[in-house]
Amino acid sequence: MGVDHHEIKVEILINKLLAERNMSLRELARLSGIEPSNLSNLANGKRKKIYLEHIERIADALEIDDISKIIKLTKK
Repeated sequence: MGVDHHEIKVEILINKLLAERNMSLRELARLSGIEPSNLSNLANGKRKKIYLEHIERIADALEIDDISKIIKLTKK
């Protein structure tokens, strides 16, 4: 039996955060200084690499001090 090393998936909760705040992706882009296309790719799970600076900017823009509100680990 081989071990599957990809049982955990990192989920970025941008869409949930935006819905809770009734905020658009463009508004978050403006507040965080991150390109809307990059935020969209992050929000829709299309990015394989995540920059910590982007997470920090999102947290700062949304006044979040708990990373678990931005990133969630889920089982596949």
